[in-house]
Amino acid sequence: MTIPGGWQRTARGAGLLTDDGSVTASIFAEMSALAGRTGAINLGQGFPDEDGPAEVLEAARRAIADGINQYPPGRGMPVLLEAIARHQHRFYGLTVDPGSEVLVTAGATEALAATMLALLEPGDEVVTFEPFYDAYGGLIALGGGIHRTVRLRSPGFQPDLDELRDAVTDRTRLIVVNNPHNPTGAVFPRETLELIVELAHQHDALIVTDEVYEHLTFGDEHIPVSTLPGAKERTVTISSGGKTFNTTGWKIGWLTAPAPLVTAILAVKQFLTYVNGAPFQPAIALGLDLPDTFFSGIASDLRAKRDVLARGLTAAGFSITVPQGSYFIVADATPLGYSDGADFCRRLPDLAGVVGVPITAFCSPEHRAEYAPLVRFAYCKKPDLLERAAAQLSGISRGSAR
Repeated sequence: MTIPGGWQRTARGAGLLTDDGSVTASIFAEMSALAGRTGAINLGQGFPDEDGPAEVLEAARRAIADGINQYPPGRGMPVLLEAIARHQHRFYGLTVDPGSEVLVTAGATEALAATMLALLEPGDEVVTFEPFYDAYGGLIALGGGIHRTVRLRSPGFQPDLDELRDAVTDRTRLIVVNNPHNPTGAVFPRETLELIVELAHQHDALIVTDEVYEHLTFGDEHIPVSTLPGAKERTVTISSGGKTFNTTGWKIGWLTAPAPLVTAILAVKQFLTYVNGAPFQPAIALGLDLPDTFFSGIASDLRAKRDVLARGLTAAGFSITVPQGSYFIVADATPLGYSDGADFCRRLPDLAGVVGVPITAFCSPEHRAEYAPLVRFAYCKKPDLLERAAAQLSGISRGSAR
C-alpha cells in the first residue's frame, strides 16, 4: 500500500527513506537497541545518567503538589518567560521583552520545527553546517525547503569561510547555526559568526541559532549571534533547559526573537503541541536563576568527563578531535583499521562492550564518504562509567578490521 504525503520528504530529508521507499529506523534507535540487547555501555545517545540540581527537581515536585498540572498559557508561564529574559540579560547583555519576544516550546526541537514551518515557503533554501543534527534535514524537507550545507572538516571542524560565502545566496531564507555544535563539539569564533550576520544582511536572510549547549563550553567563549551588531533584528535564538539541567525528558525549550517573528512562529507552534510541561516550567525558571557557580560548575564537571573519555579513546588508538563544547567527542577509527564507521559501530559491542554513533548519520548521502571512519561518543555520563568504557575500548586490537 502506497501512502502519499509529506512524511516521505521528511523521512528522505532525515536520511531515513531508502531507494525502495521503505523507512528505516534511525541510527540512534538502532544503536540504543543494540546496547540494550548486548548490555554494552551506551555512549551513542546524548542524555545524562545523573539527575540535575536538587532544587530544580524539588521545584517540579512542589509545582505538581501545588496543582500546576493543567494547560499553561500559550506563550509559556510568566515565571519562565521572565526568567528567560533575565537569563539573556545576565549572561549576554541582551534586553528581551518577556511578554512579546519569548516563546516556550516543547524542547528545542519543537522550537526549530515551528520556526521552519512558519518561515519557509516551498523552494526556499536553508543553509546549515554539515555534519548536522538530523532533525534539521527532516524539518527543512517538511517545510518544503531546500537544504544546502557547508562542510566542517576534521580536525577542528571549522567552516571554510569562502565556502560559506558561496552557500548563502539570494535564494537563502534561513541560515541555521548550531553553536556549540552537535555532533562535532566545535565552538564557532566571532569571525565566523560575524560573517554569517554580514551574509544575512547581504541576502536578506534570517538566522536561526540552536544554542542548547550554550553553558557547556570548555574555555572558548560562547557568543550568541544575536549579540553581534545588526543581528538581533533578524535572529531567532533557540535553547532549552534539558542539557543545562540534566532534564532532557522534561522537554522545556524556548526561543527569543523580535516580536513579529515570535508572533509568526506562535501561529504555527500553537497547532503542534499547543502547550506543554506546566509543572516543569517554574522548575526551569528557578534553574535559570541559579548562581554563577552552578553554571561554571557544570561546564567544569563536563570538561573533566570529556577528558576521561578522550584519554581512553587516545589510549585505544583512535585519532580524536578534542571538543570545545557540547556532550560529544568525535573519534577516527582509521588507525584501528576501520574505514566504515557504521560497520565499526555495529561491531563495537562485541569488540569492546561500548556503543557509539557513526558521524555519517549526521551527513547527506553525497558527503558520507568524507566522514565514513568517524564515530561520535557521548561523555555526559558518570565518571566511573566513562572510566569503564575507556578501559574496554583500550582492548580493541589495531588492524582488526575484517
